[in-house]
Amino acid sequence: MLTLAIESSCDDTCAAVIKNRDMVLSNIVSNQFEVHAQFGGIVPELASRCHIESIWPVVQAALEKASTTLEDIDLIAATRGPGLVGSLLVGFTFAKALGLAKNIPCVGVDHMAGHLLSAFLCDTKPAFPYVALVVSGGNSSLFEVTDPLSYKQLGRTRDDAAGEAFDKIAKLLKLGYPGGPVVSQYAENGNPEAIKFPRSWLDPDKFDFSFSGLKTSVVNHVNKLQQKNQTIPIADICASFQQAVIDVLVEKSIKAVQASNYHTLVIGGGVASNKQLRQQLQKRCQQENISLFTPPPVYCTDNAAMIGLAGYYQHAKGNTVAPDTDVYPRSPLH
Repeated sequence: MLTLAIESSCDDTCAAVIKNRDMVLSNIVSNQFEVHAQFGGIVPELASRCHIESIWPVVQAALEKASTTLEDIDLIAATRGPGLVGSLLVGFTFAKALGLAKNIPCVGVDHMAGHLLSAFLCDTKPAFPYVALVVSGGNSSLFEVTDPLSYKQLGRTRDDAAGEAFDKIAKLLKLGYPGGPVVSQYAENGNPEAIKFPRSWLDPDKFDFSFSGLKTSVVNHVNKLQQKNQTIPIADICASFQQAVIDVLVEKSIKAVQASNYHTLVIGGGVASNKQLRQQLQKRCQQENISLFTPPPVYCTDNAAMIGLAGYYQHAKGNTVAPDTDVYPRSPLH
């Protein structure tokens, strides 16, 4: 079975061809970094226009790399939500139209479900059930995953997502866009203990996150330095900020696994590519005898391969979409 998958929930236009459940034949990503960099963040209208320009060339590239054609495709899977409505409409509408024109069944996939299952694209796969940490620019959530279609949210951010906080700090320090990778790069040359930024633990028995207080603390620290005309130690600020985020993500994840009486933790989402986060999670999981599954960065950031995987299971259950099925900006998994 060949699945053509399409992902366009934010600012990456992605297409992939998947054989059966998890054999990735191609996985193409076209980003819009140069378009949005001058604004320091994503401009939804520009993102939608870029998707319109890129969607067909990206799909063609995915088919060519997989050495196949539309005539060989058995299923089309596309992200239905959550995300930017305009961006979602481009990919999802394209998928439905293509399915109608070629008489190929089409399924809608929740972007979060893709991240929750992305570890199954790797050679070493987790076993159900497990706890998954999805951490990105728009999400910071913990889920209990009992099978390919069953997910229970254990906790989520109450304000800023971790990736959003990274982007805002990068903008504050004028480091460019996207913020996550550049903040992490500066952090490598900084002292993570140089500045005592706060950790928001919230209710010790809950698994929610909050990063707005940390973001405000960084803003106040920088403002005080500027008022005194002091040099801003960018590397130390980045390292201390990053460590504050990682400490909370790691400890909340460990506690969620232990509270669920499971022994496996899976991570996904763009921030899951962060090298320091992966290293600290690996260390803590080893200490607590927890198996950790970390997909390579290409399957952590937005990609269509994970959408094809999740779409396979949706199709197996008969969950195809109608021509008038709409997108949704907020995930029902919340």
